[in-house]
Amino acid sequence: MKKIPDAELELMMVIWDSEQPVSRMDIERKMENHRDVVPSTILSLLSRLEKRGFLRKEKQGNVNYYSALVGKAEYLQAEGQRVLDRMFGSSLKNFVMALYDGRGLSEKEIEELRALIDEQTGQK
Repeated sequence: MKKIPDAELELMMVIWDSEQPVSRMDIERKMENHRDVVPSTILSLLSRLEKRGFLRKEKQGNVNYYSALVGKAEYLQAEGQRVLDRMFGSSLKNFVMALYDGRGLSEKEIEELRALIDEQTGQK
């Protein structure tokens, strides 16, 4: 799966967080709080995402509605694995240590990690 550039990823996050297909205007409204958005730029980004197989466009009357063809969890898993492989030599330990270097882990974080490890190894 190809990496989604940041500007397109911002649109995908809006689409993923919507429970139904969204129009360009819906996306603009949801992005207004974050920064100025230009309709033509949004249309360009949506078109790119559609051509690359991330979105489906359905026309209803005069309005195009967009829905994700690639799930958020599926994309995040692939992108997370890509970062882990490329930057940390596929070492989850090195990744976690980079995140917490110098800060340490809270008791809650340690418990959450233990629970995750126990779940993955079938322990209780």
